[in-house]
Amino acid sequence: MKNLIKIQLVLVLSLCVSAVNAQTLKGSRESIDKQYRTAVSYGFTFVKSASALKSAISANQLIHVTPDRYLELHDVSFPYAVPGTRLFLSRLSSQYYSSCGEKLTVTSLLRPQDRQPANSVAHSVHPTGMAVDLRVPKSRQCRAWLENTLLSLEREKVVDVTRERYPPHYHVAVYAEHYETRVAKLSGESTRSSASTQKASTQTASTQGTSFAGSYQRYVVRKGDTLSEIAKRNGVQVAQLRAVNTLRGNLINVGQKLRIPTGAASSDSPEVVATYTTTHRVNRGDTLWQIANRYGTSVKQLRQVNGSASDVLQVGQVLKISKG
Repeated sequence: MKNLIKIQLVLVLSLCVSAVNAQTLKGSRESIDKQYRTAVSYGFTFVKSASALKSAISANQLIHVTPDRYLELHDVSFPYAVPGTRLFLSRLSSQYYSSCGEKLTVTSLLRPQDRQPANSVAHSVHPTGMAVDLRVPKSRQCRAWLENTLLSLEREKVVDVTRERYPPHYHVAVYAEHYETRVAKLSGESTRSSASTQKASTQTASTQGTSFAGSYQRYVVRKGDTLSEIAKRNGVQVAQLRAVNTLRGNLINVGQKLRIPTGAASSDSPEVVATYTTTHRVNRGDTLWQIANRYGTSVKQLRQVNGSASDVLQVGQVLKISKG
């Protein structure tokens, strides 16, 4: 009799845990609104059409996502994402492959606003390249691993995950800035394990205080370059460079193209972290008024922090965006 009662209690607890997980994966109007607000706060571009995609790529806001030994793309019309989402896929697919022995399958990435399906929500973040749809694994074990991993990341507030039924898939909105900072912190901790305590404290403070999901500049690796020297010259941390370029170590090759966060702060200039939230690379047609309105600041403030009294902008020009 006692054994029967124990079995019943286990079954009840299992059902309760399943119910909690199901609720978490259901998503909500609040989570959709949060995804949209976050995309806007990051300054991400909502791509209106396929023809408008080129400008977002040219501005280094989006990068191409390609299949590899861990990642598969299935019927993905626009294989582009913001760097933070690409980093998320690189890490998750590698971990998934190690656990399940199969590739992680992506069914959708960026979708322009005029290519959204009929059942999409009005505030979808797919047009920004911030979201990704993942195929639901057939294996129960792999499905459990993927759901537990995604829910764990959701609890860390670096993603928002919903299991959709029609068609079946996981919709994952990656909070790119938060996710990149998390990865940089993890990479920094791994690197610092062999360093002195004083150096570790300095790097930790710098990594935790810096976000770098804004604009990027490109750098082509030259003979004699090292990752640490490139990081030092550009005022960023080695861990940041590894994170935004999905590098698993410090090895780089001549001719390799790297993305350098232009909004990051150097360890010698902590005041930059306190003064600026991000940067904006000027696109064709941009005006100071449009940029100020987009980031919730003023034209006067933009002029002050960028040391300019003129409204004339140059395509490719990088503007500092002040919190004030």
